[in-house]
Amino acid sequence: MKMQEVRDMAKEYGLKTSRMSKESVIHAIQESEGNFNCFATAYEGDCDQLNCLWREDCFAAAKQKKN
Repeated sequence: MKMQEVRDMAKEYGLKTSRMSKESVIHAIQESEGNFNCFATAYEGDCDQLNCLWREDCFAAAKQKKN
């Protein structure tokens, strides 16, 4: 998901996102939804949240952080 889409979603939750990284914004959204703020932590490619909106981006970000 593109950063502007993430920011637009955050705005719906009333979150201020200036100067925040994509990962931080997604963590804030996850917390606002009452979910774990686990984005980009699936370093081994394991995640039991099959319906997560961030799943694809999460795996890519975790892989990039691991390397």
